[in-house]
Amino acid sequence: MNGLQKILLIHVLRCLGQIAHGSNIINGKAAPENAMQYMVSVQNNNGHVCGGFLVTEDFVVTAAHCDIENPTHVVLSNHNLKKGHQIKIKNRIKHSSYQNVWLGNDIMLLKLSRKAQLGCHVQIIQLPCAEINLKENEICQVAGWGKTRTGGETVDQLREVDVSVINPQVCREQWPGLPANVICAGGYGTNKGFCQGDSGDPLVYNGLVVGVASFNKNYNCTYPDVPNIYTDISKYLPWINEILTTS
Repeated sequence: MNGLQKILLIHVLRCLGQIAHGSNIINGKAAPENAMQYMVSVQNNNGHVCGGFLVTEDFVVTAAHCDIENPTHVVLSNHNLKKGHQIKIKNRIKHSSYQNVWLGNDIMLLKLSRKAQLGCHVQIIQLPCAEINLKENEICQVAGWGKTRTGGETVDQLREVDVSVINPQVCREQWPGLPANVICAGGYGTNKGFCQGDSGDPLVYNGLVVGVASFNKNYNCTYPDVPNIYTDISKYLPWINEILTTS
């Protein structure tokens, strides 16, 4: 290992101690029952571990770091986590360049064992057709079942909150060494956003999913002085489309 590699490794390890996977909805509200029917609870044998969203009848997108929780199935049609129906996960496909959240590429596709039955309570969300570069202060929505305060418990009822896009230059000043292909929104100069707990929830703009909740500052929901970080899904469209058409 050369000197530059050693310096990079030390920096990564230092930063990993200050960040936390997550997307717990802070200062949000209960999501309407007839909205966000693309939302998915990613679960293992102990229950809910991450959020996700349905992009085809048999594929869910979530965060790559959720793989460490060994998810086994998803639950659909479940604004309330006590309801909904299960579909087993057939295959977990992390981005080939993913190593950890701080190095980016925090995105994963879940191939389901059977197709979801689309209808009034289960829908897919549209992916962007091309790369999107959101402007500062654009309003997006994020939703999930995570904690609503520091040290709190996860919630059964899906909650949502509006968050504003943060200027990338400002974001990098607050997060030195921030990885490429991310969107910064919420959690800085506001009391709204997500916190540690469950990840993979979608960042939605004008009906399109544009981001996947990745990380924020560790153990602080009230509220951190750095932006929330999302994987920019529009930068991964070729990879996503290849998997959707070949798997």
